Amino acid sequence: MAIWSTDRSMSASDDQKPTVTTTRDSESGKAEFDSTQYAAPHERPVVGEAQPADKLHRGLEARHITMIAIGGALGTGLIVGTGKALAQAGPGSIFIGYTFVGLLVFAVMAALGEMAAWLPLASGFSGYATRFVDPALGTALGYTYWFKYLITTPNQLTAAALVIQYWVPAERINPGVFITVFLVAILAINYFGIRFFGEFEFWLSSLKVVVIVGLILLSLILALGGGPTGDRTGFRYWKNPGAFKPYIADGAEGKFLGFWNSLINAVFAYLGTELVGVTVGEAQNPRRTIPKAIKLTFYRILFFYCLSVLLLGMIVPYDSEELAFATKKSNSAAASPFVVAIRLAKIEALPGIINACILLFVFSASNSDLYIASRTIYGLASQGKAPRRLARTDSRGVPVYALGVSSLFCLLAYMNVADDAKTVFSYFVNLVTIFGLLTWISILVTHIFFVRARNAQGVEKSSLAYVAPGGAAGSYAALFFCILIALTKNFSVFTGGEFDYKNFITGYLGIPLYLILIFGAKWWGKTERVRPETADLWSGKDEIDREEQEFLERERAWRQENNGGKFYNRFVAWLF
Repeated sequence: MAIWSTDRSMSASDDQKPTVTTTRDSESGKAEFDSTQYAAPHERPVVGEAQPADKLHRGLEARHITMIAIGGALGTGLIVGTGKALAQAGPGSIFIGYTFVGLLVFAVMAALGEMAAWLPLASGFSGYATRFVDPALGTALGYTYWFKYLITTPNQLTAAALVIQYWVPAERINPGVFITVFLVAILAINYFGIRFFGEFEFWLSSLKVVVIVGLILLSLILALGGGPTGDRTGFRYWKNPGAFKPYIADGAEGKFLGFWNSLINAVFAYLGTELVGVTVGEAQNPRRTIPKAIKLTFYRILFFYCLSVLLLGMIVPYDSEELAFATKKSNSAAASPFVVAIRLAKIEALPGIINACILLFVFSASNSDLYIASRTIYGLASQGKAPRRLARTDSRGVPVYALGVSSLFCLLAYMNVADDAKTVFSYFVNLVTIFGLLTWISILVTHIFFVRARNAQGVEKSSLAYVAPGGAAGSYAALFFCILIALTKNFSVFTGGEFDYKNFITGYLGIPLYLILIFGAKWWGKTERVRPETADLWSGKDEIDREEQEFLERERAWRQENNGGKFYNRFVAWLF
């Protein structure tokens, strides 16, 4: 048996570098890390990453994780944003675009699932990048992801206030009142602990699934002529006005630009799917719940997104005046292409119901966005990359300081009450949306390094709880297209005639900021890229193994006593 030590630089000073003692069995070739040898407090496991007083509680059950996973993917991007995509590109483009990006999303989720099932870290994406690639990448990824949700949370609160205006005009009640109500509500839900949050999100996400299923069934009925008009549209609108609409330019070039624009719209509709990676530190038996959520992601994408946009293109023509009017509206029922379809079919009363559903979607999104923001900065603090106090938790395992700091940025929502500030805030939103794509790119890069590390250290695929179907090759392919889309996401500033410098700056500034964070962290922390042979695949794994065994024993005893869960697992869980 050979024994060696490696020093991994986690901070600027050498005296804080933790020493990891590693043993390798000469027969099996398997490396085993002694996680008790860490010198720095922020390196102790949470799984091994935080001190006991700083630990999150594993209060999320399998049903919570699976519903949070699907809830993160179902938002206004689907129920509202698809209208803009249809009006710009046509039904054929959006169907192909949403399907293709759905495959990219699955590749990202599979890559994340392989790492999370092997070693669930409370620090999430940032922790994996730190361990397997470079601590500098972990720092940059953590902060950019945090920045993204510091802006999207107040943006969702604003959207909720706009939805309310469908019933209560701003002239009657100032939108700031509703922003305050929703802000207090999401703060309370996040403060009451992970079990309350998980249960609340479970039911909210369940309602979102019911809404989408209802819209899909309604769309199918209308396409088959089951509406009041009896008009059976079928694929009529794919022929006239056509499946592919030219965008910006004419002819084949315009149709291609329309298709490419649909890819970009699809990316922003799917952003948030990866948030299940933030929940692993609070998941019960993550070895089983995380792979289960990842595996079902493919079917959810296929059913909810691909089928929705296919049916939408069958019941609403892209040149509809109603659709053109809707794309100019805000996040309300008037902006939803499904409401356009309902109006074209001469169905009364449903728009108000759809508006209530949109309000549900936006509220759920703001609630989960605040959760992600607080857990992301908590993960950075638990690694020593943010003020240590932000890693402190209360008796219920809630990172109260991280929650408090993240909540302060929700006050940005009040900027939207003033007309002048709305423009500035829209620039903020455009600036940080690129961070979602950079997160996907970082996850894929991290997975590639993870595969290299487990190959170098002799970890067999059979020992993994979940293996990404495409392996490293799938991550390479998805990485190429994610980078390509990130570089071209604001292509309209180059092809639309007059150069829109404001859109260009706010659309692409996120990329140099991300690179500055990476190289700044390398310079400040004197970090080095992690070698595959010495990457830390093992610290904290023994604790997870024990927790998994204890959980399975408790579950086995419960099932013997209650014989429960069979109906849900066999007939309902595949969808939810």
